[in-house]
Amino acid sequence: MTLTKAHLIDTICNNFDFPKNKSAQAVESLVEILKSTLANGEDVLISGFGKFCVKDKRERRGRNPQTGDDLMLGSRRVVTFRCSGVLRQKMNGRG
Repeated sequence: MTLTKAHLIDTICNNFDFPKNKSAQAVESLVEILKSTLANGEDVLISGFGKFCVKDKRERRGRNPQTGDDLMLGSRRVVTFRCSGVLRQKMNGRG
């Protein structure tokens, strides 16, 4: 099962007795903070969970799969995730 924003909102609403609209507002605010921080090129560290890192990829050669023509793919930024040791242990049943 994939965890969705709607599921997060319902969980917050049920576990903490928040109204649904306040739960939705909290989740949306958190997502916006994460997106704007990453868009500014800053990393996001959530203790006990992991770290979202912004990496710069340089331009590289690629190939159009339909035509087989060579082309240059432009430079770009990507987000990577490294889970914390605590999360890794929990996922492997040791925590």
